[in-house]
Amino acid sequence: MKYNYLFFDLDGTLTDSRLGITNSIVYALKKMNLPIPEDSVLIKFLGPPLVESFQNYCGLQEKAALEAVDIYREYFSTKGLYENEVYPGIREILEELKAKGYGLVVATSKPEQFSVRILEHFQLDVYFQLIAGSSMDTSRNSKESVIRYAIEQLGVTNPGDVLMIGDREHDVLGAKACKISCIGALWGYGSREELLEAGAVSLISRPEELTALL
Repeated sequence: MKYNYLFFDLDGTLTDSRLGITNSIVYALKKMNLPIPEDSVLIKFLGPPLVESFQNYCGLQEKAALEAVDIYREYFSTKGLYENEVYPGIREILEELKAKGYGLVVATSKPEQFSVRILEHFQLDVYFQLIAGSSMDTSRNSKESVIRYAIEQLGVTNPGDVLMIGDREHDVLGAKACKISCIGALWGYGSREELLEAGAVSLISRPEELTALL
C-alpha cells in the first residue's frame, strides 16, 4: 500500500529521552517525599501518559498523580527535555523520506509545546509537516487522541493513507483504534513481544530499514 503520511512517535523512536524523563520523575517523587522505584520500574514510564504511569507504577490516586506531573514539569521544562539525543540514522531517514514526498508528522503523548522545543533544539522540526502532541491538561493525552487530532489537522479522510512508527504498545494500540497500521521500532523502549502482541504489522531494528517496507 502507498502511504501518503508517516506518523512518528517521539520518545524512543526519534530521540532517546530516557535520562531526561527518569531524572524528572525522580525529581518529582523526591519533592513529594515518595519512594523512588527501581530502574526497572522507571523505564516503564517511557511511552505512556505520565498521569497514568504515576498511578500505575507509584500507586498514586489521580489528584496526587496530577500534582506529580506538575512537579515533573518543573525539572523537565528547564533541564530534562535537553537530557536527550537523536538516535543514529534518524536524521538521514527523515531527509530521505521527505525528499520522496511523504508527509512527515510527529504524533506523541508528550506535551506539544515540549515536543516542539525538543525538535527545534535538535533541528529536526524542519522535516515535519505537523508536530502533534498532548495538551498540558488531560483533554488530549492518549496516543489515540493525539493521532485523531493529527488526522483532523491534516484533513485526512482515508486512514489507509497513514502509517504509524513507534516503539511501544501504546503507539500500536492508538494507531489500531484509528484504523491505522503501525510498524514497531525495536531500537526504542518496547520489546519485540510487546509490539507484536499489540498488533504491529512489522518490526524494524534500525531506522534505515523503514524504506524497504514502504
